[in-house]
Amino acid sequence: MKFNALNSPSYRRFWLGSIASIGSVQLYFVGLAWLVFELSGSPFDLGILGATIAIPTIFSTLIGGIMADRIDRRKLLLVTTSMTGIVLIVLTLLDATELILVWHVFLLAALLGLIHGFEMPARSSLFPSLINSNQMMSAVALNTILWQGTRMILPVIGGLLIAVSDTVIVFALSALGFFAMTAVLKTIKIETSLQEAGKASDEFFRGVRFVIENRIFRTLIVLTFSLHFFVTSYIQIMPVFADLLGGDERTYGLLLSIQGIGSVIGTFTVRHFQQSKRLGMIIVMFAVLSPVTLLGFAFLTSFPISGEGGFLLISFFVVISAIFGAAFLVSSMTVLQLIVPDDLRGRVMGIHSITFSLIPLGGLLIGALASAFTPSMSVTIGSLISLLAVFWIVRANKEIWRLNGENMTDVQLHSTPIHKI
Repeated sequence: MKFNALNSPSYRRFWLGSIASIGSVQLYFVGLAWLVFELSGSPFDLGILGATIAIPTIFSTLIGGIMADRIDRRKLLLVTTSMTGIVLIVLTLLDATELILVWHVFLLAALLGLIHGFEMPARSSLFPSLINSNQMMSAVALNTILWQGTRMILPVIGGLLIAVSDTVIVFALSALGFFAMTAVLKTIKIETSLQEAGKASDEFFRGVRFVIENRIFRTLIVLTFSLHFFVTSYIQIMPVFADLLGGDERTYGLLLSIQGIGSVIGTFTVRHFQQSKRLGMIIVMFAVLSPVTLLGFAFLTSFPISGEGGFLLISFFVVISAIFGAAFLVSSMTVLQLIVPDDLRGRVMGIHSITFSLIPLGGLLIGALASAFTPSMSVTIGSLISLLAVFWIVRANKEIWRLNGENMTDVQLHSTPIHKI
């Protein structure tokens, strides 16, 4: 894949700076989950942690989408990255002084989620203004690599840091990462074209109505929601699986990194399919194979497996499931970014950004099922529900089968104009 989006100086600076902030997200995610598990030892508390992050994020994402269409997106990102850094400093100080309690973690995680919800729509709608349209797939892939690549590397580093030191150093480094991104954003100058401000509720429902009444958007976004809520959310209880495998902080970090490796491979794989005449069929295939292969992980972890051979086999299914999940995410997001009207980009992609909040929110369901049954059974149930949802969604929206990667420009030209909806 040619990463020609990096030829744009502004995007290149934005992408390199994002390594610090997105890497910090991966670090503090590892730190928060391990700290809660260390304080309580409860799978259900890990699920609650996910919910305390996800619910505020979903709420603020919807508002953040409107703001991203009404105010300077770069300035909005400056505010959110600075505020995240401040919250992480508070978390660092509480942890360092050993005054931290589980409810403190929940409260600060909720604040991080609330701020993150304003950041995601601004981030998703800012980068297209830094590139040309022919660089879109490259930029979407690079943004995905940021998330998945840092997930591949940073959890291992985070696990090692926690093992040799404590979660304090993880939170301190995360704060520094966000302040570094703030400094980078101050160097980026872009021309912003903002829409005339109207009634916020009308603008919000205009974006929602567009998603609901445009079949391609409705199908791809609902499929994305289902896959991340029921399948990818198993990473929220990964500390439990590390414990089941007789591991520690390093095992936990390694499992998350293995999942990240699969996601990076999936991101690079997409280039072979993005311009296929059967793009719609391929996207559906990715959505089916991710939960199917995760069933292999659930099956293997339901038995006491020891030794390197067992761990490698479990890791294989983690990687394969992540490959298909990332391939679905990149291919579907590229389609959406290419055909969304620019005046609705912040709100529509803000709705799509809820996807990433559904991972920790789905962790509440997975955590509850793990407490009621077993961790492996919770992953099995989630994967089966996702498969049923995919079959139902695709059957009700057969247009997805006809999606042709060779004529995405035509799709854009023939999308229903928003003023006619």
